[in-house]
Amino acid sequence: MDLNKAQIIGNLTRDPETRATPSGQTVATFGVATNFAWTDASGQKQSKAEFHNIVAWRRLAEICGQYLKKGNKVYIEGRLQTREWTTTDGQKRQRTEIVADNMIMLSSRPEGSYTPSAAPTNPSPAPAEPPTITEDTPTPSATSPASSSGNEVKVEDIPF
Repeated sequence: MDLNKAQIIGNLTRDPETRATPSGQTVATFGVATNFAWTDASGQKQSKAEFHNIVAWRRLAEICGQYLKKGNKVYIEGRLQTREWTTTDGQKRQRTEIVADNMIMLSSRPEGSYTPSAAPTNPSPAPAEPPTITEDTPTPSATSPASSSGNEVKVEDIPF
């Protein structure tokens, strides 16, 4: 039995670059930095950053390209893959990447990120004026079903 699984939580080091392959599949590439902190033998705090190359395909690539930005905290789950190629000047290169299967955005939505496309297409008009409550407006009485069931909470009964 074999297992090739990677799980990381870190911050994006650059905005995702989204492109399409000649066959039409969407692919997004971006970087994620993770930090490791420890205390050495002399009691000094040490820290080291690791940089991970992430590749996402198809719908996940589209989502990453649309919603992720540099600095966002993200959870990535996937598998490790090493690619090898030869450059035009004959040098052999290799790169180890995490091919993402799952992504969870952990950063909260930044201020002002409301998009008009998320607004309702046919909003209902606002009422001209708020309703007026007068003394002769009926209110729930002690004999109404809501109050007789014991579910009514009075402000003076709240302990804080």
